[in-house]
Amino acid sequence: MSEKLWGGRFSQATDRLVEKFNASIDVDKRLYASDISGSIAHLKMMANESIITQDEADKLIEGLGRVKSKMDNNEIPFTDSLEDIHMHVEVALGRESGELAKKLHTGRSRNDQVALDIRIYLKEETLNIIQMLTNFQKALVTMAKKHLDVVMPGYTHMQRAQPVLFAHHLMAYYEMMSRDIQRFEDSIKRVDVMPLGTAALAGTTYPLNREYTRQVLDFGRVSKNSIDSVSDRDFVMEFISHASICMIHLSRLSEELILWSSSEFSFITISDAFTTGSSIMPQKKNPDVAELVRGKTGRVVGNLVAILTTMKSLPMAYNKDMQEDKEPLFDTVDTLKICAEIYTRMLPNIEVHADRMKAACKQGFLNATDFADYLVNRGLAFRQAHSVAGKAVGFALGQNKELDELSLAELQVFSELIEADIYGFISLEQMISRRVTYGGTSFDNVTLAVETAEKELGLI
Repeated sequence: MSEKLWGGRFSQATDRLVEKFNASIDVDKRLYASDISGSIAHLKMMANESIITQDEADKLIEGLGRVKSKMDNNEIPFTDSLEDIHMHVEVALGRESGELAKKLHTGRSRNDQVALDIRIYLKEETLNIIQMLTNFQKALVTMAKKHLDVVMPGYTHMQRAQPVLFAHHLMAYYEMMSRDIQRFEDSIKRVDVMPLGTAALAGTTYPLNREYTRQVLDFGRVSKNSIDSVSDRDFVMEFISHASICMIHLSRLSEELILWSSSEFSFITISDAFTTGSSIMPQKKNPDVAELVRGKTGRVVGNLVAILTTMKSLPMAYNKDMQEDKEPLFDTVDTLKICAEIYTRMLPNIEVHADRMKAACKQGFLNATDFADYLVNRGLAFRQAHSVAGKAVGFALGQNKELDELSLAELQVFSELIEADIYGFISLEQMISRRVTYGGTSFDNVTLAVETAEKELGLI
């Protein structure tokens, strides 16, 4: 006969390889605190509804406290034969409380249990991640404030396009993180749903007070449909989706830090504490942290594909396939957290080479658009002004010069509207200062954006 908790109907022992294949304890053991919290709430509710006595509930709750203490201290061994964290907790409780422990599972199933455990876990971790992303925003804003006067080339198509403030560029990532935080904050509403009491899929005949359990566990609301309650993993898919977008934002920053730290750019130097060397080339200083964040983005996106693929064709209600939800979820949580934390630590230790950035702004005709704008301000239609500027750039290329290195006489060949004030108009400082439209890169705009962010983050 099977010795499993569910083994009454079975006449043969489970094959050892099936035990290993079927078990999830190596993955879901991290849910033990959530599982015990849910069990305590369930016991309190059953006592309140006189399904068990108050004395029985008190003894079992005390036993669960001892089980948690032992699990906290790694004193309880995990084994494939007990399959999952729910059975480990129940068996451990039996050692603490004897036969009374068999009443714990009254009115519930591992199906609603695991749905609850994941929601408890994910609600807490989502809040942790929001705080970590907020800390990363603080690092971005602090760095932007420190370099408010630094000008760098802005790029489109990886070609120098127009000058921007370095702080403005950093604040773009602040905005990305703000959207990420908003997504995670919004998703909590769909995580914060209490499924316990729906049992396997149909509900239960016991008079469970699910609202009471919700209050004990501090959930926002109770799930409405028992079938959906145990089969829903939308909140897992949504979380990993949001995490994938966030990781893509970090990966974009990684790509820029890698480029900027190369000898071809030399815009920044990343601290030795966040770089590594080469085993064969003594001169190398590799931006491995940024490269790893960029690389780990792929695994998080892969986790999203994995959970979507797992769920895409499952009939109602619970299926064993859903055991595969935890590995991608846990890996995503762990990966996003360490990437956010390491970037929060790394940013303050990056040295910015302002002179190199400014010098790069003076090459590549970044003032060509402003050259055209100058002509527009003198009455020329923009398309005509664009053509004149393009011809001037072509001529300058042939002379191996920048636009502001051409003489006034040379410039006036292209338009009689050009006067000596053209040089001030296309200077780096004026190009930045004129970008006064809301959200633009002018000094005043960026200073205000940084100050606003500081207030939002409680830095001032």
